[in-house]
Amino acid sequence: MSDSAQQPAQQPDLGSTPEVLSDDEQRKRRRERRISASRSAQRILWRPGFLSSLRERLAVLDAASELYDLDERADIYGDGVVEVLEEKVAGLLGTEAAAFFPTGTMAQQVALRCWAGRTGNPAVALHALAHPEVHERHAFSQVSGLRPVRVTSEPRLPTAEEVRDLPEPFGALMLELPLRDAGFVLPSWEELTEVVEAARERDAVVHFDGARLWESTVHFGRPLEEIAGLADSVYVSFYKSLGGFGGAALAGPRALVEEAKIWRHRYGGTVFQQFPTVLSALVGLERELPRLPDCVRHARVVAAALREGCAAAGLPWARVHPEVPHTHEFQFWLPYDADVVAEAAVRTAEETGTVLFANGWDSKGPGLAMTELGVRAAGLEWTAEDVRVAVAEFAARLAEESGR
Repeated sequence: MSDSAQQPAQQPDLGSTPEVLSDDEQRKRRRERRISASRSAQRILWRPGFLSSLRERLAVLDAASELYDLDERADIYGDGVVEVLEEKVAGLLGTEAAAFFPTGTMAQQVALRCWAGRTGNPAVALHALAHPEVHERHAFSQVSGLRPVRVTSEPRLPTAEEVRDLPEPFGALMLELPLRDAGFVLPSWEELTEVVEAARERDAVVHFDGARLWESTVHFGRPLEEIAGLADSVYVSFYKSLGGFGGAALAGPRALVEEAKIWRHRYGGTVFQQFPTVLSALVGLERELPRLPDCVRHARVVAAALREGCAAAGLPWARVHPEVPHTHEFQFWLPYDADVVAEAAVRTAEETGTVLFANGWDSKGPGLAMTELGVRAAGLEWTAEDVRVAVAEFAARLAEESGR
């Protein structure tokens, strides 16, 4: 028998075979790496609370004992601590009443459904980039019998002229303040008041999608109650800027809010107990709301340093939008493939312990990528030089990944 016959069959070296992943699998792994890097970062512009562990999230409630008597009976179907939060929100926004909702999607559908019943017109005039049009699977028409009518698709809020010239009647005008998908943009105070007046001239009510209304005071130079006072009803979120577990509130006239609570029940939103979410909202109003103006002002420092860092690093085509942020959040655009930019950003975070880009990157066309930046409490510690250094580290890895 030959030597070769006596040898066992050669087994393939499986360890040397590179793993082949689909594009979707690669993006999923990159997202997991980004989350891991964000959680362990030594320095981060914005540390998203929703990426924390359950234990870390529950620790948020430690501050609740200073705001509410935790020996009180827990809420049942919207009483107790839920009513306390509703009264607080109504006071902050200067409205007669407010109702807590588990989601903003539900709150706004209910509000506009109630207004449609009063006006007799189910048409809702809104921006083509408004949240219900982009992110809610056509819920207005599919669930609530409302009919969206697009006022404009321009990357800004509608103008008074566009509202006046809309060729069909509408019962309500819905304004998203700020308009997130256009870059967290806001109109001027004068423009906003003119738009509201134009809607009223057409016998329409005005509803503010104010998911991020909390941080609009710096741009408008007005207090919350004056801003909210322009509208007939306002929705606000408790997690987008305040760090709560979730939840929203609808604020407005008492008669509307009372009717909204009936529809809240019909929509399945009168939850048996909601105290964890409500307590986290109270903490957010106490702890996060007061420092949002500082975050807005510092976002302007960060945006300017980002532009300077990109110019110094040889990224002249980078764009910050708006150039001077209207809120504490803004967009950042680069002329690169989104996967290439995302990999460079994750590598930078993993290798330096500094996270400038905590969010993912979206493809906006061939060779064009966009991400959203936000300045929160952790970001207030960043100097302009810190931003420029972080940009340089990122740019070096972007050059490696892109081959440019």
